Amino acid sequence: MRDRERPGTTAAELSPHWEPSPAPPDGAPNVVVIVLDDTGFAHLGCYGSDIDTPNIDRLAAGGLRYTNFHTTALCSPTRACLLSGRNHHSVGMRFLSNVDTGFSNCRGVIAPSAATFAEVLSNLGYATLALGKWHLANLADCGPAGPFDHWPLRRGFDRFYGFLGGATDQFSPELVIDNHPVDPPSTPGYHLSEDLVDQAIAMIAAQQATAPSRRFLTYLAFGATHSPHQAPQAYLDKYRGRYDDGWDVTRARWFERQLEMGTVPAEAELSPRNPGVQAWNELDDDQRLLYCRMQETFAAFLDHTDDQTGRLVDYLEESDLLDDTLIVLLSDNGASQEGGRHGLTNENIFFNRQRLSVADMVPQVDEIGGPNLYNNYPWGWAQAGNTPLRFYKQNTYEGGIRDPLIVHWPAGIDDAGGIRDQYHHVIDVMPTILDVVGVEAPQVHKGVPQQRVEGISMLPTFAAAGADAPSSRTTQYYEMLGHRAMYHDGWKAVTLHRQGTPFSEDEWALYDTRSDFAEIHDPSETHPDKLRELIELWWHEAGTYNVLPLDDRGVELFVLRQPGPESSATRLRYPAGMPHLERFKCPDVRNRSFEIAASAETATGTDGVLVAYGSRTGGLVLWIADGLLCFEYNYLGRPNAVQASEPVPLGDVELGVRYTKTAEHAGTATLWQRAGDGPVQELGSVDLETMPYRQSLYGMDIGRDLGPTVSAAYVGPNEFQGTLLHVEFRLENDRDDLRAAAAVEAENALVDQ
Repeated sequence: MRDRERPGTTAAELSPHWEPSPAPPDGAPNVVVIVLDDTGFAHLGCYGSDIDTPNIDRLAAGGLRYTNFHTTALCSPTRACLLSGRNHHSVGMRFLSNVDTGFSNCRGVIAPSAATFAEVLSNLGYATLALGKWHLANLADCGPAGPFDHWPLRRGFDRFYGFLGGATDQFSPELVIDNHPVDPPSTPGYHLSEDLVDQAIAMIAAQQATAPSRRFLTYLAFGATHSPHQAPQAYLDKYRGRYDDGWDVTRARWFERQLEMGTVPAEAELSPRNPGVQAWNELDDDQRLLYCRMQETFAAFLDHTDDQTGRLVDYLEESDLLDDTLIVLLSDNGASQEGGRHGLTNENIFFNRQRLSVADMVPQVDEIGGPNLYNNYPWGWAQAGNTPLRFYKQNTYEGGIRDPLIVHWPAGIDDAGGIRDQYHHVIDVMPTILDVVGVEAPQVHKGVPQQRVEGISMLPTFAAAGADAPSSRTTQYYEMLGHRAMYHDGWKAVTLHRQGTPFSEDEWALYDTRSDFAEIHDPSETHPDKLRELIELWWHEAGTYNVLPLDDRGVELFVLRQPGPESSATRLRYPAGMPHLERFKCPDVRNRSFEIAASAETATGTDGVLVAYGSRTGGLVLWIADGLLCFEYNYLGRPNAVQASEPVPLGDVELGVRYTKTAEHAGTATLWQRAGDGPVQELGSVDLETMPYRQSLYGMDIGRDLGPTVSAAYVGPNEFQGTLLHVEFRLENDRDDLRAAAAVEAENALVDQ
């Protein structure tokens, strides 16, 4: 029986309907945001230095330089402000994303109530690409299992190629592609900055080839110029001898360049040396040799980064995309003070609250900038990078918070080469991008009501007439690690906080930044009412923007552990063949007894690494060499090793090391092995001191040692030649750091209420 035809039921009778694809308003440009790391106010050639940055200088010559642009003084908080358009305490990023203190102002992620500009532009149909440093997710969540809620792909980006932490080795970085970690590249000639730009160009090219009418957002956050300062040898060679006249002469020379080019006002003064910075002519020959090599390396690193920036800009120009692309280039904070008085060849020293002497480092001078060191320069060169300002990254003096900002957009800027001195803050970048695109931030995103955007658009300054416009931002608070500042109508109150002292004892200084660019002259005695007014305003703003409770903990927060199943796990098994594990998901062996046991099958000549955790800057490794089991604990570059007294048995074996804690951060490591179901055979021991805080600046490999090897006794990757089944960490709970951390948290909560 035939079915009776029913009208209006066939495709031929009906008109199809498609929901229109999201699209930005007509005329919206592509957007490229380039973030430099720890690059000071004076470091770029177009801001006064003699470091070669012709490609960035070209962007400045074709766009605008901002000389009164401010950040938060630290990387994760600045990036949270940049992406969200809100203050960092408002969105829960008081400190680094490494930690979640349990207070709403320090959760280590950008709150879902603050949509990023990537989320907004993605909803408009932009292709959104992120490359390089992220550092905006809880590092406890940055392992292969996630959770991925605050990784780039869940915060508005379609693609990600980069690293999730705050820094990484430039020659062998710990990389993530989209939502999965990959093995660190370590081929000769590799450098991360080059790779990032290669990937950025490839992503944009693929997008343009397949959807040329679609707009794109590219967020490129270089690892440069954060430590480790590492650059190809040709760049290191280029700067040999460039800074032999020292930081005092260099600062004076750069300051004269700034006056000539107008990046500082004519009445500006060069600030005195910061406390702890010696006069160059008072240094001995070893100090000068070491310090110069560190500055040469920094310059080479920045020069190399500039060349990579130039490759991206050249690609945009050759692809006829440059004129219609808004490029925003900035640094996240001032030059870094983490190198200390003498600089560091191993920054893990800093994270363990220890120091290296000049005598310790001079023998390493020819390795600075290479793969085996994790170097940072001394205070004197950091202050030069902030010329003419005082203090550094972490501080709320201008040296920590006044940073370079360049905006380039030929289609929208009619004052190429112009300088803008209006007061702005990094929270102003996101609303500027949205203003340029022609949209407003959503009031609800993914069902979550949104905080109001706290930034102010800088678009009015783009026109030539905007050069003389008054600052639209008149008020901005600052807080970082207890350091505080309050800016209002040209006046600024600021305090350097000393960790552990009551905040009520902080001494505030007052500056009129309209006439005192470098904060040199404190008129607080003659203007006590103005200082009192600004301090009261700071407390008001602190209440408005979720700054409280105040908390001056820093490095010690890196060992804070949240209670939970993973933090209390005592057996962790890692199968052979698993990918490189980033450092923040490695077993927590700090200040506790532990055992490492590797199950394997061996034969004659079976050598190689069983497990390697860390790098030449610190860590541990268990391996077989010439048929003998070996263990080394690398204490901040100092090897402590033991080799077995008997050869490894052939066949099914269990090979291990047992570390028995005998005192705080000290114990004995004993090698052992067992053939089949036979008895455990002890093979020798060594007494160890262990690092108190951060165990490593690098992650863990099973069956090999990728990147800068833990031990100098072999050449990486030194893959295990037998059959490795798995490696198990067995951890003892003979420490009280969890309870101590909880006690510190409770004490701070009571004090700050």
